[in-house]
Amino acid sequence: MRNYEMSTGIFSFPSRRVGAALLLLFLLANGWAADVPKPPSTAGAKDFDLQGFISKAIQGGAKQVIVPAGRYRVTPSGGHHLFFKDLADVEIVADGVEMICTQTVQAVGMENCRNVHLRGLTVDYDPLPFTEGRITALAPDKSWVEFEIIAGYPENALEERVEIYDPQTQELRRETAGWSKEFKPVGNHRYRIAKHTGYHFNPSADTERVGDILVTNNVFPAKSFGHAISLAQCTGVKFENVTVFASPCFGFIEDRCDGSTYLRCKIDRRAPQEDPVKRAFARLRSLDADAFHSIGAAKGPAILECTAKFQGDDCVNIHGGYHLVTGSAGSRLRVAATGRMTIEPGDPVEFLPYAGERPADAVAVKIEPDAGITAEEKAFFQKLNLNDRNKRRLLGGEATFYAVTLDRAVPLAMGSAVCSSQRVGNGFVVKGCDFGYNRSRGILIKASHGEVSGNKITNGWMAAVLVAPEFWWSEAASASDVTIKDNIIIGCRRPAIEVTAKGGNGQPLPSGAHRDLRITGNTFTQSVWPNIHVASTSGLLISDNHPTPNDPANFVPPLESRWNWQNGRPSAIVTEFCEPAPGPNR
Repeated sequence: MRNYEMSTGIFSFPSRRVGAALLLLFLLANGWAADVPKPPSTAGAKDFDLQGFISKAIQGGAKQVIVPAGRYRVTPSGGHHLFFKDLADVEIVADGVEMICTQTVQAVGMENCRNVHLRGLTVDYDPLPFTEGRITALAPDKSWVEFEIIAGYPENALEERVEIYDPQTQELRRETAGWSKEFKPVGNHRYRIAKHTGYHFNPSADTERVGDILVTNNVFPAKSFGHAISLAQCTGVKFENVTVFASPCFGFIEDRCDGSTYLRCKIDRRAPQEDPVKRAFARLRSLDADAFHSIGAAKGPAILECTAKFQGDDCVNIHGGYHLVTGSAGSRLRVAATGRMTIEPGDPVEFLPYAGERPADAVAVKIEPDAGITAEEKAFFQKLNLNDRNKRRLLGGEATFYAVTLDRAVPLAMGSAVCSSQRVGNGFVVKGCDFGYNRSRGILIKASHGEVSGNKITNGWMAAVLVAPEFWWSEAASASDVTIKDNIIIGCRRPAIEVTAKGGNGQPLPSGAHRDLRITGNTFTQSVWPNIHVASTSGLLISDNHPTPNDPANFVPPLESRWNWQNGRPSAIVTEFCEPAPGPNR
């Protein structure tokens, strides 16, 4: 039995037996030791009221709570395995602590907390929020697949979030396909799922084969949902050395927070030798969706020396929210909000035009409720390129309309968008991280006054670093004063560093949508050309980068498509609708 240090915050003891005994005396003296669990056996986890243990310590006045090391099965309450509200100036030390979540709901939630530091916790789920099955049959045109659940993996309630892996490389076999929502049981732990209506076989894309591993979401209990670690309206929260091996959706999500720090946090699939459940094949996925996701932060997160690999979506996404402009008259805008209104009087506001140049920012002076949707607006919304959820809210009467009065006249066409530039994650830092092996983007930035530096991003299927507002998702904003430097990008299958801005009409905007961007000192290995693609930017500096010498001829798996050079000459760096910053470029 290994020795480990158990600290009360006053004394530290190298002996496990002596340390545990003295800790127990210390806790008894403070009135909350009755809930201390016995050290777990080597056979596995034990049930433990972790919420009660930590809450009792805090209610007793503790500003530092040290949880004894061990693997604990935790039963959720109210959709959370751990939940803290209105905490301030508290440190929770969970070094060597593993929380096994027993339902596919939120692992840790914090609301309206300030200066809380959580250190050392490991999060995993049993049952897992995903399952794995080996493909046993394919339609002749691959319009459906059958698969058999692999021993050790759950089949509580399957939900579509399908990815297909090569069992030899244990990496993705193919790009994401469109699938129906129904898993049809066919007996003996086997299921069939079909591709979307209108599917046509594409030999470059539909490369799955019998024997491949299909991964998709698993839910328990039915229709449950949650992110692993969630912050809402928190300030100065810090996560240090926190590991997340699985999540029903995002790993870390923050909503309307201010100055969060993620230091040496790890998201990765769990190795078989460390898995508390024996399975007939290794885990191929970590999380079901994004690793680090920030929404509407006053000051963006600092994501430092973190790891995010093999999750089902982006490694990082930092953004705010757009509201759709349906008309303007002088200084007055008519605005539709599909969720909460995120602009407040006094906020500086930024615009995404339907077409044409991005107007200079303005200030919101007054915000008032306005009349409901008109027939003209409904007809226009039906044609807009928006995701189904937002379009359904607009057309189904769920959107709320406002009159926003600005400090000056700003002419905007219907279909433009507006956001508060104080709630998009400005001031972010993503530095020294190790990301990759995911189907989508590495680092997705929609904020300003930030830095993406010294990261390693490997074998991503989309851009390693993407700077772009996304009208489709109503995610704001454009970027200004952003540095992308000294990153190492390996095996990227799309333009590795990409900066784009499209208006509400889906077309690229002129120069000035993004402003004052610096792309310097980045190294690209075995990545498709162009390694760097920048559009719609003024004040652009590109210098001292080290591109892949030639556009790689072969990729495994093969590329579904390549950059359309038309009549242009292939190049490692492509710019469109840009104006350079003063000084040397390239």
